[in-house]
Amino acid sequence: MTGQDIESFVEQGFVRVPGAFSRAVADAGRAELWRATGCDPHDPATWTRPVIRLDGFGTEPFRAAANTPVLHEAFDQLVGPGRWIPRTGLGTFPVRFPSDTPPGDDGWHVEASFAGPAGERRVNLESRGRALLMLFLFSDVGPDDAPTRVRAGSHLDVPPLLAAAGTGGRDWMALCRDAVPASAARPEALVTGAAGDVYLCHPFLVHAAQPHRGRVPRFMAQPPLDPTGVLDLTGTDPTPVERAVLAGLLA
Repeated sequence: MTGQDIESFVEQGFVRVPGAFSRAVADAGRAELWRATGCDPHDPATWTRPVIRLDGFGTEPFRAAANTPVLHEAFDQLVGPGRWIPRTGLGTFPVRFPSDTPPGDDGWHVEASFAGPAGERRVNLESRGRALLMLFLFSDVGPDDAPTRVRAGSHLDVPPLLAAAGTGGRDWMALCRDAVPASAARPEALVTGAAGDVYLCHPFLVHAAQPHRGRVPRFMAQPPLDPTGVLDLTGTDPTPVERAVLAGLLA
């Protein structure tokens, strides 16, 4: 990525990596996903639900998509060399179909990143358990094809909500209840692009699904990039992910 790409990530909270993996890999992965849905790609009458959630896939197309040289270089640039764990596959896949039925999962939120003592989902300022949120497009996605919505710059609104919580962090739902109104004035962007594109997002980015108003089902993976540790917010050479957190604390 260019220096401009990195600065955009710090300021906006996401960056698109076009052609991060090949269309041939996307096509092969999408064929597996179609089979897993139990739907017929040529018969819309079988598309009876607005969304089908599929778990992770570790077969070759998904391993290949997650481990291209351009993505590994981008991970080093945003997270830091040696500070992320290579993925052995991809998931979860919320496969979205054209439908008049509300999907029921389209509320604004940030991603949870680790489990608390009782198994509850939590988030802390050091982003324990999540280096990035990643969005892998396995189909072409236009404005009507249920593109994920993101609030540009909303990752800067979240650090102040976590600052007093310490390493134990906050309950995920409680954090979302505060982060959604805190980021309401941020401009909205859409995760559109071609099969093979990948969006790398700050772990604190506020985002949401939406109904599918198009004609062709959307296939996208939304895995985390797992870290080897936690963010270092006291160092002298912060990574772009850390710089954004520090900027949010000063805003």
